Amino acid sequence: MPASTNPHVPAYRHHKPSGLASVRIDGRDIYLGPHGTPESRAEYKRVIAEWLANHKAEPSSLNGNGQAATRVVDELIAAYLDFAKSYYVKNGALTGEYRNIGDALRPLTNLYGRTRVADFGPSALKAVRQAMIDGELCRRTINNRINRIRRVFKWGVENELVPADTLHSLQAVAPLKFGRCNVREADPVKPVPEDLIEPVLKLVAPQVAAMIRLQLLTGMRPGEVMQMRACDIDMSSRFGSIDRHDTRPSITAGSA
Repeated sequence: MPASTNPHVPAYRHHKPSGLASVRIDGRDIYLGPHGTPESRAEYKRVIAEWLANHKAEPSSLNGNGQAATRVVDELIAAYLDFAKSYYVKNGALTGEYRNIGDALRPLTNLYGRTRVADFGPSALKAVRQAMIDGELCRRTINNRINRIRRVFKWGVENELVPADTLHSLQAVAPLKFGRCNVREADPVKPVPEDLIEPVLKLVAPQVAAMIRLQLLTGMRPGEVMQMRACDIDMSSRFGSIDRHDTRPSITAGSA
């Protein structure tokens, strides 16, 4: 049967998890860059023109098996975000890590979205890092975001979307070192002043007040307090009697 002379033109679409524009050609998504940008619309027109010229054939840049050698960074990002959307979930809701991944990948797609995955090397990764530095992010945040980008490429290797030597080269980029780079350091996290804690103790439930006092005495993290069990506390008589009507915990050195 001859091909239709008036084929239905695939639509310019929005891939919401990644924020990218896409077009589906013969059941396969092709990513065009950030949605709504002139560049992505121009890329859409190019892909559609080639599709029409080849009578619904897949664009030449994706011919064959869609191998890692011809895949672009935006395609890798979109595939990873589809995975992350189901992986980074707790109690039916996306975790903060999913949002952190999106923040880390934003400068990557802005700068190198249309770059072939196989061509993305250490210099490109350092350019993405420089964009973060120019955005005045602190050193620790930048290092964490670069590690998330590397995690995407590692996942890509595992799923045969990225050549293994590409990941190996990205791992050579050292983290920014304290005191050895001209990057802003985060302000140290300081304890809450005790004069602000006392009024809170009067408003919360006795159990919560006991947990707060326990943190003051031991320096425990909130998660550690939540996980502590009665068997983790030495309540033997060698430490004296315990007033069980006192909501303040009896803590001894080494018992936390």
